Amino acid sequence: MNLIVILGPTASGKTRLAACLAKDRGGEIISADSRQVYRGLDIGTGKDLRDYLVNGEMVPHHLIDIVDPASEFSVFDYQERFACCFSDIRARNRLPIMAGGTGLYIDAVLKDYRMIKVPENSDLREELRGEEIEALIDMLRQRNPALHNTTDLRDRERLIRAIEIAEYSRHHDGAGEACLPPINPLIIGLRWERTVLRRRITDRLRERLAQGMIDEIRRLHDRGICSWEKMSFLGLEYRYVALHLQGRLSYQEMFQQLNTRIHQFAKRQETWFRRMERQGAMINWLEVPDDDKLHRLVERLWA
Repeated sequence: MNLIVILGPTASGKTRLAACLAKDRGGEIISADSRQVYRGLDIGTGKDLRDYLVNGEMVPHHLIDIVDPASEFSVFDYQERFACCFSDIRARNRLPIMAGGTGLYIDAVLKDYRMIKVPENSDLREELRGEEIEALIDMLRQRNPALHNTTDLRDRERLIRAIEIAEYSRHHDGAGEACLPPINPLIIGLRWERTVLRRRITDRLRERLAQGMIDEIRRLHDRGICSWEKMSFLGLEYRYVALHLQGRLSYQEMFQQLNTRIHQFAKRQETWFRRMERQGAMINWLEVPDDDKLHRLVERLWA
């Protein structure tokens, strides 16, 4: 084995447990979070670097705060960056520990998705500008019936980018494939009883709001870093707080709808992980996880 993967739904405590394990075993964390790659998206993404502080020492961590919110960061980009981090950590005789809940990123590494780097096609984007969402979904399915990810088909920007990639791939078969080093992982999943996870999600949302999440998102917009439209692309917290700041939702409506959507998102994450198992991933589940349980499991299974 040459990689430990710690995965789980939102609010399951992945980062802190992974950091404690890394400190104990001479490891470094490679984040698998699709939003924490962006600079300035801190409270809304749960990016608390104190999670990496263990016994007064900062555990080395990678793929956090690496691009601006206005930049596009694709699964292909993640694969490339992961490969560099993984090889570098291994070359220094350290242990790579991948931790996060973005199932697509995790899957792309474990299955070594074969993808190509696709430039922006301004002509195609102009052609698609006026199309309805349903028409865009049909176009994408026609071009790529075997999608890796079908969870974001309601997002217009992602749909257009997916069509752009599918169209390019038809004429550039195999060009620019990402190639990961051989991966032999120990995969550990964190799992809580559903009512407990629901409480953790709601408590964490209240905590983030108290920490100033609304002010963070207002600043991102006021400074021209993110438009309201871009906020929708950046995830649930940014989407619903943006609606509140635009006066389209009251505070209470924003909280209730956002809380519900995060619970639904956690269920989709769990569904993704179950699909990974059905497709052959061996996930070792920790029920009501804590540091001692994680260490004992790794001691027993690591080889």
